[in-house]
Amino acid sequence: MPEEKTLLMNSRARPNIVLIFTDNQQASTLGCYGNSEIHTPNLDRMAGEGMLFENAYCPNGFCSPCRASVMTGLLPSQHGVHSWIDDRNAQQWPANWHALDGLRTLPATLQSAGYKTALSGKYHLGDPTTKMAGFDYWCTMADGHVRSFYRNRITENGNNYDHEGHTVDFFTEKGISFMEQQAGADHPFFLYLPYPAPYGHWPATKETDRCRYSELYDNCPMQTIPREGLSKASVDGFLMRQQHSGGGLDYSLILRAPNDMPTLRNYYAQISMVDDGVGQIMAALDRLGISDNTLLLFTSDHGLSLGHHGFWGHGSATFPSNLHQAAHSVPLIVKHTPSVKAGTRSEAMVSNMDLYSTILDYTSLPDEQGEMPVASRTLKPLLTGQQDLPGDDVVYSEQEETRVVRTRKWAYFKRFSNAPGHTIGNELYDVENDPGEQTDLSTDPDYADIRNQLDNMLCSYFDKHVRAAADLWSGGTVLQHSERKSFWQDAWGSDWQPVYHYQQSV
Repeated sequence: MPEEKTLLMNSRARPNIVLIFTDNQQASTLGCYGNSEIHTPNLDRMAGEGMLFENAYCPNGFCSPCRASVMTGLLPSQHGVHSWIDDRNAQQWPANWHALDGLRTLPATLQSAGYKTALSGKYHLGDPTTKMAGFDYWCTMADGHVRSFYRNRITENGNNYDHEGHTVDFFTEKGISFMEQQAGADHPFFLYLPYPAPYGHWPATKETDRCRYSELYDNCPMQTIPREGLSKASVDGFLMRQQHSGGGLDYSLILRAPNDMPTLRNYYAQISMVDDGVGQIMAALDRLGISDNTLLLFTSDHGLSLGHHGFWGHGSATFPSNLHQAAHSVPLIVKHTPSVKAGTRSEAMVSNMDLYSTILDYTSLPDEQGEMPVASRTLKPLLTGQQDLPGDDVVYSEQEETRVVRTRKWAYFKRFSNAPGHTIGNELYDVENDPGEQTDLSTDPDYADIRNQLDNMLCSYFDKHVRAAADLWSGGTVLQHSERKSFWQDAWGSDWQPVYHYQQSV
């Protein structure tokens, strides 16, 4: 086809792309975001050579939905991945099942335009032993729910084997090897490098294996993490997850990890391991002479509360779910020497989901998703200094029964209210004057107009950005797994169940 031929002819003029993901990390755990106890010289350098986003957030508080959103530019209520993909049930999955089958994905779009594509790291969106469509090179681990930073089962282009060493080092090495193979070729490459660290959950952060940065934190007082008592919402979330967990995972960490110094110190050590890997990637780009022609992006799938607000974990670690700052914020740093002014910082309200449209904009490729409106927004005009963020300066997110709209001034949590037996209220925070989000203003009559305005904004946005089959609030369902199965059965009936694919076309 003429259009496809033109895309291939122009592919060499497009930048290489390296997208680095961490696993469960709020923005405030990096030196460049103001953390005085963490050792992240390479990420601090990357921020000094690119643009740092001070208000970057995730579309959901779980890893699988956020990865799906970055790969598709869609919200969970569109792509259908509302919770973590539960790989304990992998034997029951359809053969070669991948959650994003049927959707237009970032790697497949780039591959069709002449890019060589690679995944080196954690996948957690389906069968890890078979390639997701769009990837030429495939190297991942068996566990989506990271059980250890060491001793992992690996699949590399169809070959299965065990690796004893640290996964950050392993996936960094594989990523660099892929870049070396592509550096002299007549086509650009896309490297997706989703590290399975720092993670923050047991048993990984409870194991006694020491990495090369462990000693750095042996005596760290960890004063950059608050000491708070457990919240009632944390206990309620624990009880709900235990009742319906099916076994196999230790949810007690939700109650036991806050204020646990070995866990906190191990978590910081893993952040420094990630920083080391980023440094190796940057050094390899320099050594290969392709740094200036590479769009380098760093972010996390979602944040993680380390005891903030009296809970440990994701947005769904409490009931009702939350997307407080600690579980909602993510680091986002972009380096591209020809177009991004070094050392710039942006206060724009952005989502890591926006990377989908941003990358496709940098490659002059369309970001549509059939009839579904793309929720992602391109950040390229902002990165290049040409104009402000397109559209409203606002971020929307969702966590099953909780939907969130966040501006620089306000954070509003709206709860689904039609599940019999579950009385859960909305929440409103003035984040400008209450950055810790401690004082709920939702029932204060003085803020009724603000609450109603934000509620209307949120409802209008989700009226547009849903697919009926995946819209939980209108009787839709989820792909593979829900953390709130009994809740949705109370709302929609006992026959409500997760599915593996949606029958309707997209």
